[in-house]
Amino acid sequence: MSRWARFAHSLRPVTEDKRWPGWGVVIGIEMHAQIKSRAKLFSETWTSDLNQPQNTRFSPYDAAFPGTLPRLNPKCVELGVRTAIALNAEVRRRSAFDRKHYFYADLPSGYQITQQYAPFATGGGLELGNEGAFVRIKQIQLEQDTGKSSFDAHRRITSIDLNRAGTGLMEIVSEPDMRSPEEAGTYVRTLQSLLRAVGSSDGNMEQASRSKITRANYSQQSIATGPPGTRCEIKNLNSVRFVMSAIISEVHRQITLLESGHLVPQETRGFDEDKAETYAMRSKEDAPDYRYMPDPNLPPLLLDEPYVDNIRKHMPELPDATRARLEELGLSRRDTDVLMDIDAGREVGYDGILGQGALAYFDAVSVDRDPRVVVNWITHELLGQLAFRQETFQENPMSVEQMGDLIDLVQSGKLTGTSGKTILRHILTHRSPELPSTLAERLSLLTVLDDSTSLEQWCSEAITVLPEEAKVVRGGNVKVINKIMGRVMKLSRGTADAQAVRAMLLRMLQ
Repeated sequence: MSRWARFAHSLRPVTEDKRWPGWGVVIGIEMHAQIKSRAKLFSETWTSDLNQPQNTRFSPYDAAFPGTLPRLNPKCVELGVRTAIALNAEVRRRSAFDRKHYFYADLPSGYQITQQYAPFATGGGLELGNEGAFVRIKQIQLEQDTGKSSFDAHRRITSIDLNRAGTGLMEIVSEPDMRSPEEAGTYVRTLQSLLRAVGSSDGNMEQASRSKITRANYSQQSIATGPPGTRCEIKNLNSVRFVMSAIISEVHRQITLLESGHLVPQETRGFDEDKAETYAMRSKEDAPDYRYMPDPNLPPLLLDEPYVDNIRKHMPELPDATRARLEELGLSRRDTDVLMDIDAGREVGYDGILGQGALAYFDAVSVDRDPRVVVNWITHELLGQLAFRQETFQENPMSVEQMGDLIDLVQSGKLTGTSGKTILRHILTHRSPELPSTLAERLSLLTVLDDSTSLEQWCSEAITVLPEEAKVVRGGNVKVINKIMGRVMKLSRGTADAQAVRAMLLRMLQ
């Protein structure tokens, strides 16, 4: 039986945490992830980013003009199914859309279209890697985003921006299987990585977009007395750090209430990032408060087996499979983590098109080359230089062909490691399209061998400049020769072969 099958129907026991003796934590997460579709969920209007001027990307339907009708975007469905397959969820052959009624200024229609009662996917789960925990997924549903309201305190005016109205979201609802703030943070990070890997979402919580928020459903449980207590929901948590901070704040608040003999009211709470405290927003609504009803303008969503199988066949490699493959190539855990962390930042284009990331770059360069040598050049030299220049991997101007040629030159001994790094810096600085072999010849950086007249001249000059060190070496202390070698390498601009330099110096000094 697979690990997923063993955990699929089990509820994790609540364990005591030393930080709050006698109490356990029960956490579930609802993540709203924006679908990376070019068009919105129910209209052909393009989705907007934060740089778009207000109210420039909305259709009459998004603004709830009378007589306008929704038309489901098939690309949003496809990317949602990708996510469901990656989470081992069951894609339902028949799902339906509901109207969730509430009245906010940024919701012109007075209702939000979602899939509360018949979501397109149920079940599945996510393993939390080193945490050794497994979080079950309750359901995944399609949902439209609302607009955005902004209050100008100076003019005391609230403005409405409908650019985001109707943007496609996936609401991924977990079971209450997390037992600490740290597990909740790991779950969010792991889910973000998975969404980016399959290209269904950029998983970016940090941007100030209402479609990329996390809601933590949280309750306190006494280890001694049994069942979980009243659930509270914390909304609008826009980073992993705030997710964990909000949960810790809520743990202490609820314990204080319960130990003083008070009940914990069921409510929706916000999180004050400056004070690191939660605060009451409103009493928690139940389903009757939202007056859910089937949407009369949208027929059921029918997904047959061939459609799902076709998406399954074209799925990108998932993070667990990638990690296992890299470790089989002999990469260390650290190098694997670095590659995957950088790859997580690759660009997820609209309609799920993935830009080239660090993993694809590594795979291409390592063809017919030692993967450990390749990863060393990418993670230490290339990324180090990009970081020094405050550039991301997406801005890397060094092509696969250039990196491969550079590694071949160094490995064959035609170029020293020092000269290789010089050429790498040259390509990054000048955005040069030339191959390193051409640059090495033009810049006179090819390795100088031991039979070269230049090598003897450099060694003689280094001995002249460092007479005391030369005297010590003649006296038998060979370790000091490294300082003289350093002078030779400086004189040769890194082109001298280190072994050849050592051999020449020893012949001249002994």
